[in-house]
Amino acid sequence: MREQSHLLTAIIVLFIGGYIVLAFGLFHRGLRFIGVFPGIGELLIERLLFLLFAFLFVLLLFSNLVIGYSNFFRNRETAFLLTLPVPAQTVFRWKFVESAVLASWAFLFLIAPLLGAYGMWRQVPWHFYALTVVLVALFIVLPAVFGTWAAVNLARFLDRRAFQTAAVIVAVGMFFAVKYYLRPEQVDEESLETRVLAVLDRLLAKTRFAQFPFLPSYWLSASVQNWAEGARDSAGFFLLVLLSHVLFFGVLAFTRMGNLFYDATSVVHSRASAFGQWEWFRNWQQQRRQFRYPTGFMENAFRLLPLPADVRALMVKDVRMFWRDTTQWGQSLMLFGLLGVYILNLRHFTSQISSPFWLHLISYLNLAACSLNLATLTTRFVFPQFSLEGKRLWIVGRAPLGLPRVVQTKYLLVTGASLIVTLGMIALSCHMLQMPWERTAYFAGAITVMTLTLNALALGLGVLYPNLREDNPSKIVSGFGGTLALVLSFLYIVASVLLLAWGSPWRWNNKLGDPPILLCFTGFAVLSIALGYLPLKFALRKLKDYEH
Repeated sequence: MREQSHLLTAIIVLFIGGYIVLAFGLFHRGLRFIGVFPGIGELLIERLLFLLFAFLFVLLLFSNLVIGYSNFFRNRETAFLLTLPVPAQTVFRWKFVESAVLASWAFLFLIAPLLGAYGMWRQVPWHFYALTVVLVALFIVLPAVFGTWAAVNLARFLDRRAFQTAAVIVAVGMFFAVKYYLRPEQVDEESLETRVLAVLDRLLAKTRFAQFPFLPSYWLSASVQNWAEGARDSAGFFLLVLLSHVLFFGVLAFTRMGNLFYDATSVVHSRASAFGQWEWFRNWQQQRRQFRYPTGFMENAFRLLPLPADVRALMVKDVRMFWRDTTQWGQSLMLFGLLGVYILNLRHFTSQISSPFWLHLISYLNLAACSLNLATLTTRFVFPQFSLEGKRLWIVGRAPLGLPRVVQTKYLLVTGASLIVTLGMIALSCHMLQMPWERTAYFAGAITVMTLTLNALALGLGVLYPNLREDNPSKIVSGFGGTLALVLSFLYIVASVLLLAWGSPWRWNNKLGDPPILLCFTGFAVLSIALGYLPLKFALRKLKDYEH
């Protein structure tokens, strides 16, 4: 932080403080709103807490799996440490702690204002907050152990191609299973008027899995709620259950997984592909023919684009590097799976809404959801693109393209891929919301401008704040530049959605005249240029200084 600008550091600290205050206020108002429902308010809050911690446990598990796999088996520092006269168990312990911190800090950032708001709503004593700190610290250990164990075993028994195939099959299967499980319940109006509790029990029946008593999320939720209600003995019991499992599995990980980790590392760096025999036969056939380099599917696909040969070659290289890095596209696959479930449930959500105000509000909340998903992708995948060149940057810089053109090519590639995703998302979600074609075109134009801006912002800041010594994208994003990109992306999305909603020609009250509408669109355009064009321009200017 000493090496960075004090102004930028102050902006990030201000954003973090503002987020905590805003999230605390929203959570507190939401709990008060739900809690006033007579007879069912506290039941709904209890079930929501169980659901939240259950889903967060699953997400923490996947996060530790992906980050652990990358940190253990695709990290140059780990490979270097294993060559030193240091026990493999010691290396494993250090990398385990590092992966757990990288995978869990966002969970702590999210859950802190929620638990604070829950404690204030319950009017609990001061020791409740001390207990929640202990509970959350214990809770994050279990998904870290289980995710690391899964990463080590996947590395031992599955190669890259087999892992990719298995991951796609599992993701598709889970998507359809969740879609089938979460299909809406049909409730007739007569039952709703006469037997409210029975109908509520039917509606909440699909959330009972979160109250399975062998889930670590259940122990955490039960301990928090029992302590807030004054049932100290029950809360202490679940605290001891969580502590005993953390000690048991934590001791196993810290004393017994070093050898498994070393064996998995040896297997990863020594085995051939699962399709090695077929590749050997194909190479043998090619050697019998005239010597030449065969063109693959990727080259043939990019030849359809009207681009120079050197630009196409760089694009093919970036796409192949992304596909070979299982940790990167694995995270994007999980993100799109969650987004798909959200989009498919939009039609059930809006079928009961006929008010123009709520339809207008939901349409812009949907735009915010799609743009926030885009910001996640740009911060996570676009920002580290320049830094991932690492020590190979001088090779790329010596190429005839030059570094500025290399970055421009990367921007063209990521923007094209992002537009395919975002336009598809906005078109599908607008179709689910049953919007007319003119509104769909309006939102498509808005998300196109936001896509150009967010990609330029992430790539420009990635050049201005590079980390050429690190090959782990998670660590690159977790640095100062990645945090700044996330902060600016979030602020840009909030300001843009507010300006577009306020200046919408279909606004529900239709009281705005042409000058305010024009002012809103002008503000959106100026903001997009300031946060998109300027960072990329400064980045290209910096690259010219690199070459000189």
